[in-house]
Amino acid sequence: MACRLLARYGRLLSGVASKTSAAAAAARLRPPVAGSAGMRRAQGWPRVTERLMCEGRINNKEDQFPTMPTQTELDDLLDKAVVPEDVLLAWEKHGKNGNQAANALMKWTVVVLRTKGKFKEQKAELISDSRILHMMNMISRQVSAVWNGNLVALLRALWIMGLPPTDSVLNSVQTEVLWRVRRLTYKQLGYLADWGASRKAQQDVAIVNAALKQLELRWTEIADAKTVSALISNGQRMSPTLIEKLEDKALELAEGFSAEEIRKTCVSLAAQGRRSVPLLRALSYHLLQKSSPEFTTPLILDMAFAYGKLNFHHSQVFQRMASELLPRVPEVSSADVTRCAKSLGFLKWVHVPLFEAFAEHFTVNCQKYSTLQLCNLLMTFARLNFQPSKGEEFFSMVHSVLESSLSGLEPFLQTDVVWALCVLQQGKPHYLSPLLQQSHVTKLSVGSPGRVKNYQLKLLHVAATLHFEHQCSLETPSSLEALSDPVKSSHLSPLQSSLRGSLHSLVGGRTEALRTGVGTVYGWTIDGEMVVDCDNKPIDMLMLRAPHLPSGGGDQALPAGAHRLAFLVWDFPNFGSRSKDLLGRFAMMKRHLQLAGFITVEVPYYEWLELKTEWHKLAYLKDKMGKAVAEDMAK
Repeated sequence: MACRLLARYGRLLSGVASKTSAAAAAARLRPPVAGSAGMRRAQGWPRVTERLMCEGRINNKEDQFPTMPTQTELDDLLDKAVVPEDVLLAWEKHGKNGNQAANALMKWTVVVLRTKGKFKEQKAELISDSRILHMMNMISRQVSAVWNGNLVALLRALWIMGLPPTDSVLNSVQTEVLWRVRRLTYKQLGYLADWGASRKAQQDVAIVNAALKQLELRWTEIADAKTVSALISNGQRMSPTLIEKLEDKALELAEGFSAEEIRKTCVSLAAQGRRSVPLLRALSYHLLQKSSPEFTTPLILDMAFAYGKLNFHHSQVFQRMASELLPRVPEVSSADVTRCAKSLGFLKWVHVPLFEAFAEHFTVNCQKYSTLQLCNLLMTFARLNFQPSKGEEFFSMVHSVLESSLSGLEPFLQTDVVWALCVLQQGKPHYLSPLLQQSHVTKLSVGSPGRVKNYQLKLLHVAATLHFEHQCSLETPSSLEALSDPVKSSHLSPLQSSLRGSLHSLVGGRTEALRTGVGTVYGWTIDGEMVVDCDNKPIDMLMLRAPHLPSGGGDQALPAGAHRLAFLVWDFPNFGSRSKDLLGRFAMMKRHLQLAGFITVEVPYYEWLELKTEWHKLAYLKDKMGKAVAEDMAK
């Protein structure tokens, strides 16, 4: 009933107001002169509003003429202050109330940071000034009169000054902020959440949590990209619900993000492991619209890191970043070169001119690279199977560094680096042999089972490299006996399952003519193995010698004119991004199997998926087998 009466009374007042003269309306709507305190409406009177017929919102008469505070002489002097003493003199002459004291103290803090750097060295001397003490005393007595914006900025100033948690002024300001937190704007709440993110004191944590709670309730009010970016960057302390809402708001405001805000947001998402694909796509699109000066080197490096950490691919952005970074590579530091190369390596994306520039940068600035940076560069090149055009010069410098430092590396890193050299066909016997010693194998047996198995396979690859590429014996019992036989993967991709089914059909279901999922002593798993005669017909191979098997196979030699085939499935992850070039691991696998006497029959995903019927798949396999045998015989 009360609500109905108030609503009818409001409509009556609106009707009366519409009949008044223009002069009276102008007099009524003239903005009042701002004083030390703003105009307040009597608590018992309702707000008079109108809803225009052509609009879906309420037209508030008072909002059309906001009350703006007048600029005082103190404000003018504070704006012109160059050194801290200017602020103190201005306050001494014109300071009157707590709100002005809060504003002056905030300005003084900013000027001190700009002119003297930090408070820590001169904290006692600066804070002991009588005028500073007078400001703080005024604030403590009149904290309730401090405006909201000044109150939030004042709290940050007190944090910067490094006051102890027991300080009375700090406590009164903290209490007032908590009391007013519901009346703060979303920007002020965002500032509290951003500035207080690293604070550990109990009262500070309570303020940040209260601000975040209000933001979670009022997130729809957020209307600027800067606030969204700042909040997302402090997402560790936020609830998953608020983070999701902020990501939605960032997607809505993506067009207004600056290049720096895009960088900040993407790096924050990467640090938190939040792979929001729609948001990343939107930010990537708007990043492409930015001008070249906005593509700074730190931005390019951070964006490469974010994309690599989140495994997010956007070829147009990659191309733009590479073209912007390429002319600057000579001026970039060795750490930045390594960092960028490593990020692009995670993305499996090769931009040949850029990677050539990275190799050239190492050649020219070899002495500036630490051993760890060189190791990371080598492992990235190996992952992507990138061979520099000036490889002889590049690798000669690599070997000159590793000759003296390789043996001193941590065992896992040493294994990774030597394995990378094997991929790049740069492994030397005196690099490889120490890794196959029992003492080194024992050092690699620490950690999770998956990690241990991964390094055992790498040692088998190293042993295979030593055997095939340096004609050393594969029999090293003291080390290889400690390695378990390769375990067949229980998880098969759809492509592997489809190929194995087609191979069984090809041999007519004869199990003695086909092996699938073959684990070799070289550390590689073959998807399918078959022996064919001179007419490319599968033959029984159970009794044939098989040196690649842990058991050694049978006791009969391979018949004259017969060929041993290895079917290799190349799935999408086996290739570089937007490329048909194999990654380094799989290129070395193919090379080792060929050196072991296999004719490799490669089945890439982009060819197999085009085959729709079983008849097409069988015809495809027969054609691939014939071509592979013909090419081997032509050699």
